Amino acid sequence: MDTQAFKRSLHHSDRYNRRGFESPAKRAQALEKAYQSNLIASIRDNGYLLEHGRLRVKLAEAFGFCWGVERAVAMAYETRRHYPTESIWITNEIIHNPSVNDHLRHMNVRFISAEKGVKDFSLVEEGDVVILPAFGATVQEMKLLHERGCHIIDTTCPWVSKVWHTVEKHKKHQFTSIIHGKVKHEETLATSSFAGTYLVVLDLEEAQYVSNYILGEGNRDDFLRKFSKASSQGFDPDRDLKRLGVANQTTMLKSETEEIGRLFEKTMLRKYGPADLNEHFLAFNTICDATEERQDAMFSLVDEPLDLLVVIGGFNSSNTTHLQEIALSKGIRSFHIDTPERIGDEDNTITHKPLGNVLTTESNFLPEGEINVGITSGASTPDRIVEHVIQKLIKLSTKKVKS
Repeated sequence: MDTQAFKRSLHHSDRYNRRGFESPAKRAQALEKAYQSNLIASIRDNGYLLEHGRLRVKLAEAFGFCWGVERAVAMAYETRRHYPTESIWITNEIIHNPSVNDHLRHMNVRFISAEKGVKDFSLVEEGDVVILPAFGATVQEMKLLHERGCHIIDTTCPWVSKVWHTVEKHKKHQFTSIIHGKVKHEETLATSSFAGTYLVVLDLEEAQYVSNYILGEGNRDDFLRKFSKASSQGFDPDRDLKRLGVANQTTMLKSETEEIGRLFEKTMLRKYGPADLNEHFLAFNTICDATEERQDAMFSLVDEPLDLLVVIGGFNSSNTTHLQEIALSKGIRSFHIDTPERIGDEDNTITHKPLGNVLTTESNFLPEGEINVGITSGASTPDRIVEHVIQKLIKLSTKKVKS
């Protein structure tokens, strides 16, 4: 498919909307009413610090809702106000935050169901309104909805769209797109749908495996088995790894994306020499500004004298899990929770998700004595959720803690 031509056609349709329906001022007012927090605003004004009795809370200097998320959530809410009686669907979670998605369900916005990764659009009818989430949707989904005569409200983050433009450039110049991302993540699925030939690598270890193959190490059959679900149809490593362009899922760890880019540049330089490098390697900066800011702020936060750190965000949120990775890399006692209710303020427990593991409940969460707690949150977490977590910590810290 000529994805660029399809997008141009879609964007000129009177059934397609990517601007929303209300003024920026009204949009900001609605979000402030729903999610912003006076407590968090006062902590920001106090140098991102709150002291309450024996509790000292230090917030990261960049956390929570980013502009792209705010835009997506606001557009979803105003879509219901604009279409008060129509059937409204969303192709996936609007963002990876359970409270926000539950709010949409209460507004009678229906979520497209999926079984084993396959979405069921059979109940979506002509004239229905369909919201595309902040992560975007695959070009095949957009085409299906457009041909069915649906009204499409596109809340895709512009940073995600930027990555799509990048892989389309790779395709135009017959480069294979190496996509640093999680192969089943909605954003990576969407990005790969706009690419031509592509290969998804999860981390630096997988990138090194690919690099070694390019340099003549490794087994073809093993390579094809390893990337059977992470490559374009008919992918041939002996043919398709000669011209490479690097892109990424926007919520991946910035430092790792940069390292993967440098690795492939060095690999192609070694394979083809400096004179021909530009014929075999392309790189564009597709790292999201908000992701970069939050990760940089987290690196600063973990340099503080912290006793423990709480990371707040959806368990399926890529940008949140990477914040947790930064905490773990510094050896800080840290906990990833998705809602304030995970903290038991009556029994001093916390139910959290260790990286790569299942939910775990830990007793004696908050120790006795003076305690320094660091807090950050993913880009899909409203300030009001962070406020409720802090209120839980305040309540716990004023209780007699059982040892």
